[in-house]
Amino acid sequence: MSTAIWIILILLSFYLIYSTYRRYQSLKNYDPANESEKLIQLTDVNFAKQISSGVTLVDFWAAWCGPCKMIAPVVSELADQFEGKAKIAKLNVDEQKQTAAKYGVRSIPTLIIFKNGEPVDRLVGLKSKANLAKAIEKQLA
Repeated sequence: MSTAIWIILILLSFYLIYSTYRRYQSLKNYDPANESEKLIQLTDVNFAKQISSGVTLVDFWAAWCGPCKMIAPVVSELADQFEGKAKIAKLNVDEQKQTAAKYGVRSIPTLIIFKNGEPVDRLVGLKSKANLAKAIEKQLA
């Protein structure tokens, strides 16, 4: 192989290592306090009332879950994007076990879209902002 190819491969390797390190740091330093003020924090007590009308996306998550931390900024951005159109909410499955059990949440992150109190769509695992927005808009139509 030529020297140019070796240099490109070495630079690409350094980039991949650096980007992985940055992602690790952002997950390690995740702080729920930095999320959107429009994001609704759900509990077993207020859950039914919050999802009873309109379209609501609920992110079932836990503090120890890496993928949950990765999707958290996306969910927060959706809360700002859909303000006044749909509610975006989070429910900690470790603290609110009754509601998580009621909706059969076994893997996290699980995102369930409710329309007028009824679950209409379920997305499990990491999803892109575009996919989540499309799912919400589908229910708004």
